[in-house]
Amino acid sequence: MKLVPRYTDIAKNFAIEDFPASVASPQLLLWNESLAKEFNINVAADLRASTFSGNEKQAIPAVALGYSGHQFGHFSPRLGDGRAHLLGAINDDKNQLWDIQLKGSGATPYSRGGDGRCALGPAIREYVMSEAMHALGVKTTRCLAVVGSGETVYRNPPQAGAIVTRVATSHIRVGSFQYLATQGDVEGLKNLADLAIERHYPEITDTGSQRYLAFLGAVIKNQVKLIVSWMRVGFIHGVMNTDNTLVSGETIDYGPCAMMNSFDFDTVFSSIDKQGRYAFGNQPNMANWNCARLAESLIPLIHDDDEQAVSLMTPHINSFAEQFNTEFTAMWAKKLGLVGIDENDTKLVAELLTLLKVHELDYTNTFDALTESLKQEALIPEALAQWACKWQSRVDGNSYTVMRKANPRVIPRNHIIESIITDYSEMGSSALLSDFLKVLSNPYNEVNKLVDFQTPPKSDHGYRTFCGT
Repeated sequence: MKLVPRYTDIAKNFAIEDFPASVASPQLLLWNESLAKEFNINVAADLRASTFSGNEKQAIPAVALGYSGHQFGHFSPRLGDGRAHLLGAINDDKNQLWDIQLKGSGATPYSRGGDGRCALGPAIREYVMSEAMHALGVKTTRCLAVVGSGETVYRNPPQAGAIVTRVATSHIRVGSFQYLATQGDVEGLKNLADLAIERHYPEITDTGSQRYLAFLGAVIKNQVKLIVSWMRVGFIHGVMNTDNTLVSGETIDYGPCAMMNSFDFDTVFSSIDKQGRYAFGNQPNMANWNCARLAESLIPLIHDDDEQAVSLMTPHINSFAEQFNTEFTAMWAKKLGLVGIDENDTKLVAELLTLLKVHELDYTNTFDALTESLKQEALIPEALAQWACKWQSRVDGNSYTVMRKANPRVIPRNHIIESIITDYSEMGSSALLSDFLKVLSNPYNEVNKLVDFQTPPKSDHGYRTFCGT
């Protein structure tokens, strides 16, 4: 595994050299063989546990990255990787660099008194969720491995420890820019923006302030697409702080995330989201808000006069709502296989969502049933019978193909993930996981054992997820 350094030339104390803390008895619990092949990661099987626990010293120093963050609206100027070490970057088969990061690998200079460790449950959740999101066609970081540390982490209650190996196109967050802006480091801001453009938006060839305005616009566009894709599959991030917002438009941090079962825009599962700030239906507004925080950080790169800079950036920020509405409307059209444009389609969608909420219908299974009803393979829920008459007048022979690509047959159901986590906590493995991952790898089509994973829980009222990785 040939690694190259990342972020060390951005700014002083942006990437602080630090080494993972060794663990007593590493054990490889999960290994993503297909991802390893994609990146030609040829670490010998007997060395994987020690390598991806942080016990093996690499040729280049690991680093902990600094960043700030608005956490539930409150600004923390110095957060950073408190329990993560970036080992470096590796080339894929298309000669693109991907970050390799260990999470739960020990305390860093950013730990603020924490132990730097990760519990097993959140590690398993991140592996399963990130692989499921990738299969669902949602841009996301990936997981290469989960290694049990052989140690206990002292949470409430004490739990087995683990280390996650995350793979990402970059770890450049909105909070990364906030960190440098807070320090008044204009040169560092420029270096970071140029690296982000080079890595994620090479099509931007403008110079001067237009370069960074174009960058802001590109980030907004990708954030819109990401949130729409979350809402298409019923994903609730749970902690959309600026430090968990990648400028690449990829999903990162699967701590208190969950999937929506019965439809409701107000659905919240995160135990720390007491006010519903990051509820399912609030995610677009929060993404817009996070993009505005990025714009604030970029002010020194746009114009020497702050007011002039804000004036130049405001049209980009204001465009979020229009872009989102366009993408959101197009998403519903695909989920319902609507043909052409009809001025009554907005009303048709609104009526459906009202019925879904009133009758507490399962989001995923309802759209799967509507899709399969076009082939007489499923019955339309009785509560939607009258609405379906109007919907059926808006579909044609191509609608099934469009809907099948937009509507998953299976999602990473919360109760199944909890069962898998329980298995690992009690036995160190899970027979359920193997079948689950096979089904999740092909979530839009009929596959063996699909029906075993389609049934939602009787109720998810009171279900809560927690930060952990």
